[in-house]
Amino acid sequence: MEIKSWISAFRLRTLPLALSCIGMAGFLAAAAGKFNGLIFALCCLTTIFLQVLSNLANDYGDSINGADHAGRKGPIRAVQSGAISFSQMKNAVILFSGLCLITGIALLLVSFGADWNSLLFFLVLGLLSIAAAIAYTVGKRPYGYAGLGDLSVLIFFGLVGVMGSLYLFTREINWTTAFPALSCGFFSIGVLNINNTRDIESDLAAGKYSIPVRIGKKNAARYQWFLLMGGIMAAIAYTILNYQSPFQFLFLLSVPLFIRIGAAVTSKPSEELDPYLKQMALSTLAFVILFGAGNLL
Repeated sequence: MEIKSWISAFRLRTLPLALSCIGMAGFLAAAAGKFNGLIFALCCLTTIFLQVLSNLANDYGDSINGADHAGRKGPIRAVQSGAISFSQMKNAVILFSGLCLITGIALLLVSFGADWNSLLFFLVLGLLSIAAAIAYTVGKRPYGYAGLGDLSVLIFFGLVGVMGSLYLFTREINWTTAFPALSCGFFSIGVLNINNTRDIESDLAAGKYSIPVRIGKKNAARYQWFLLMGGIMAAIAYTILNYQSPFQFLFLLSVPLFIRIGAAVTSKPSEELDPYLKQMALSTLAFVILFGAGNLL
């Protein structure tokens, strides 16, 4: 039973989203002729550990701060249900922080070797990523409770996740890659926005002032449409700036998936939104695969 509780706490359905930014970086590196399989594998492993860390820390922090309670509409969390104790979850957070650090350092050594300036700079970025994953809901003043989670996701799942990972392959910065990075960032915020829209009532009761809590469900649905269309428009902008083949617009095949999700967030009650978290994550991964394939054809 405890193994099932840990697997549930890992929230495996979030992993496709976490791997999307790494996949985007890998596709862009391959299109530039600079893909490296070992770097990609270590990027994926580090990102998986970081995402699981974030999920465990979220479970721990929300239980301590009261966001996970009996009135919450989402799935029952591990600490909330008593399946995993506070001390066990705290130890798991420490363990996965260490795993992130180990694989992250290995990744930087493979990427940069003895280039200590680059290595130290990305080590700081890595430590900030770990801190951001924990501080979202843990601590005296978790930034997620102040409505800053969206900004953090844009930075770490978008700009740093894509452009930072791409730099590990290419050792150079192309400013136009900010557009696909923004696409991943916007779609990742879209997942968070669905989650927070579902939890408006329970978050408000717990003093967690997410964006949907601040603006209400109706405006949160409009915000969802902004994120979805913003992600698509950013990809279109990159394609126009780097146009070589009509295949580069292959990612437009994913648009109906996002339209369906936007319509659901607009029309469905909060308690029916949970399945769309997984759909949004998988739609983002599908977008990345189509975008990458189009740039390689």
